[in-house]
Amino acid sequence: MNSTQKTEIRLAGFGGQGIILAGNILGKAASLYEQLQAVFTQSYGPEARGGACSADVIISGGAIYYPRVSLPQILVLMSEEAKSTYGRQMSDQAMVLIDEDLVQMDTVPEGCLLFKIPATRLAEKLGRKIVANIVMLGFITSVTKVVSYEAMKQALFDSIPSGTEELNLKAFEKGYEYGKQIKKQESESRSQNPE
Repeated sequence: MNSTQKTEIRLAGFGGQGIILAGNILGKAASLYEQLQAVFTQSYGPEARGGACSADVIISGGAIYYPRVSLPQILVLMSEEAKSTYGRQMSDQAMVLIDEDLVQMDTVPEGCLLFKIPATRLAEKLGRKIVANIVMLGFITSVTKVVSYEAMKQALFDSIPSGTEELNLKAFEKGYEYGKQIKKQESESRSQNPE
């Protein structure tokens, strides 16, 4: 990332999904392990648990003069209410990542890209629905490349409770591998249908 490049990211879902933790881990990965500048802010709806919430992260190669995300280039939606609240605000060429079991979305504005993952279902298969946010972090890392795999993994281990490392690493890997498959399919589809 060069000194003028800046990426605005918004993660949104409902309180209790670990959205704030996911944003915190992403910011930590960028600032501590990629030596980039990062700003993290959070927002809760009227009621903390169950209401829409968001975690905004700005990552930059240079100084960040304004800490608020206005039009995210990466928008992550993990609930239908979050889509209603935050789903219309994005940049012209945004990447939109959704939990396909919790968010109904089949199209995005022209120029944007839509990526779907059954994050909650994958987390349930690991035995703990609560790690859906970590599955999504793996997916974000794989699909967007906004931070490296190693940086995100290190930030993850720095942020989770002791004794949960194995489960969280499995969740992260599950999302990361799912993202690699999606990108591979997209690449193959593009090579078969060149414009």
